[in-house]
Amino acid sequence: MKNISFYMKIFINTDDYKVISSKTKEKLVEIAKKLNIEVISEIDDADIIISIGGDGTFLESSRLTCGKPIIGINTGSLGYLTEISPENIENALKDILNNDYYIEERIMLEGEIIKKSGEIIKIPPALNEIAISKNTLGVVRFDVNINEKLINSYTADGMIVCTPTGSTAYNLSCGGPIVDPTANIITLTPIAPHSILNRSLSLSDTSVVDIKITELRNNTAAYALYDGIPIEIFCEDIIRIRKSDKTTRIIKLENRSFIDTIRENIN
Repeated sequence: MKNISFYMKIFINTDDYKVISSKTKEKLVEIAKKLNIEVISEIDDADIIISIGGDGTFLESSRLTCGKPIIGINTGSLGYLTEISPENIENALKDILNNDYYIEERIMLEGEIIKKSGEIIKIPPALNEIAISKNTLGVVRFDVNINEKLINSYTADGMIVCTPTGSTAYNLSCGGPIVDPTANIITLTPIAPHSILNRSLSLSDTSVVDIKITELRNNTAAYALYDGIPIEIFCEDIIRIRKSDKTTRIIKLENRSFIDTIRENIN
């Protein structure tokens, strides 16, 4: 690991819609100046990325990182991904300056939407999940193939394909399992399936998942969402999902583990 004990440059991504986030950024800038840390405006020149907000801001930050280490300051609610509280900024920065941290490599997902015409629409990398979901009307019928083999045909509100990091997000709210974020698996969790086959399925992270939309009942609209960002999909579209070559490198402080985060947030 590169020694950055003497000088460090940081890029800050902030949830500007929240007053607490803006005030936290001001506090961070003041502390950075005190510790001789340079705050820069060009992400390519940064040593680390600091995300201020909740998990949604962290997900946005993960798409900006260009492989650079990232850490979050939590001004949101649950904060499964955000490591630092606003009250602990100075101590956390000192730990980073002293190399008292480690980096977890988190897998991401990516894919494409394959149209009947042969047109391909790329789905950008997502840290949490790529999900298929409908609007408020009707249901979606779709076939799920794993490595070109049919697993099941579903009538449901959708399907979540998530990373271990995303297991505590949309997946958890739909009854999916909590997964160690460093595990090398992909989890599929159906959303409100009209079937007794409603269990989640865990796969090797080398698997390729194809979801073919076979019917949109009652003219419902459906979407492929990468970390919540929608792309509209239509009948006979194939949504192909796989592990991305890109990863998110999350800075972890020695005094806080995934188990600590789960225990605090669930209780």
